[in-house]
Amino acid sequence: MVRGGPKLDHGRRRELGQSFQDGGRHYQRVRPGYPEESARWLVPAGAHDALDAGAGTGKFTALLLDMGLAVTAVDPSADMLTQLKEHYPAATAVPGTAEATGLPDAGFDVVTVAQAWHWCDAPAASTELARVLRPYGTLGLVWNQLDTSVPWVHRLSRIMHAGDVYRPGHKPVVGPEFQGLEGHVTRWEDKVSTTDLMELTKSRSYYLRAGEATRAKVLANLDWYLHEHLAYSPHQELDLPYLTLSWRAVKA
Repeated sequence: MVRGGPKLDHGRRRELGQSFQDGGRHYQRVRPGYPEESARWLVPAGAHDALDAGAGTGKFTALLLDMGLAVTAVDPSADMLTQLKEHYPAATAVPGTAEATGLPDAGFDVVTVAQAWHWCDAPAASTELARVLRPYGTLGLVWNQLDTSVPWVHRLSRIMHAGDVYRPGHKPVVGPEFQGLEGHVTRWEDKVSTTDLMELTKSRSYYLRAGEATRAKVLANLDWYLHEHLAYSPHQELDLPYLTLSWRAVKA
């Protein structure tokens, strides 16, 4: 599965996570959404109120709204929330973190964390999210990963420093407040252009925190790989294989 985020101490994770504080418009434009199946699998029957923690620009929020849920979206970045409110005004956008939502006790049937749990302090976030869940509420964790079982995508991920390595035996860490953790994998493809891939690379934490020389090297390597080695034309569209890894657990 995912590595559970980079193998870094929490201080370094928080520092890298800060790289997403700005650039919400770019993130919204270039990052992929999620397959509907991932939300359908996560959300329990009869759920009405959902919290999307670490919601970013609302990529997963959109699926929850489409399912008819009343959604509260929490993120520490005002810039990201501005994009979320612009694109998904039906959601209630609130500044906060998974470790400190600022929301009342037992207000939600399901809490989701998409593409963000690896930036969280898992024990503290588990305690907080269990607090805002109703009895037997569901915690859902979601990650998009490039499907590195496809050889050309594996090399692409290395050039992008995406760090996506699928490990079937891996499980994300959740606190003792949750039980019955189980996983689900959705395979799908996102239609992107080579220009989109260049821009996607610019939205990754490695690139955002790198110096100008490193950034230039990454983009030059990617340009060579796409347009010379793989012989795609500039702006040509291709199908980019993804895995969406979903996990759910029930409040104990």
